[in-house]
Amino acid sequence: MPHTVLLAEDDRAIRNALERALTLEGYRVTAVADGVEALAQAHRSRPDILVLDVMMPGIDGLQVCRVLRAEGDSTPVLMLTALVETADRIAGLDAGADDYVVKPFDVEEVFARLRALLRRAAPAVPEPAAEPKPDPSGRYLGAAGLRMDPQARRAWRGNRELELTRTEFELLELLIRHAGIVLDHSTIYDRIWGYDFGPGSKNLAVYVGYLRRKLDEPGAPQLIHTVRGVGYVLREG
Repeated sequence: MPHTVLLAEDDRAIRNALERALTLEGYRVTAVADGVEALAQAHRSRPDILVLDVMMPGIDGLQVCRVLRAEGDSTPVLMLTALVETADRIAGLDAGADDYVVKPFDVEEVFARLRALLRRAAPAVPEPAAEPKPDPSGRYLGAAGLRMDPQARRAWRGNRELELTRTEFELLELLIRHAGIVLDHSTIYDRIWGYDFGPGSKNLAVYVGYLRRKLDEPGAPQLIHTVRGVGYVLREG
């Protein structure tokens, strides 16, 4: 069965062009012109993935995303935006978006990001038995004062539970599983997004910054460290 895409874009030319491209790529597309229609359609028939323009009249893409997340809808969301500032990207992530593409975009990049998001949303397969586990039960992961339950999708720093988006959780899980090991940018992109967006992408830096804000505590050591020119490592001190 082809994947279903709900596309919301108020620019008719972009909407029609992207709808044609996605259809030719094998997706079943429902295209709407604003956020009101997007919410109505999402409530009628839940798609496999949403592609939302940030700047739409009335209810914009961020508001659509916030409403769906508040309703408990975890459908992957790819944002289309002409806003390139870090604060704008963080606003999208804070609203619950999973990824974004900056206009003008190459349609092949949109395809790649959709494929990566759909892979991540697919039902999880059992991990290999050889995967190292930090406790005898195999349920919890832990490192640097952090504890995580991958099955329940919950994580804690000390006794404080962390409220993480899906991407933040997967990034933290990757860092915990490789605590003390420097992970380069391309490895993280491949493991989390399934695609290396290249040295010019700020996607990873935005997510690391956002995750740090949720992990860090006053007077406590920072846990995620930047190794300039290489990548990131999880360790205390």
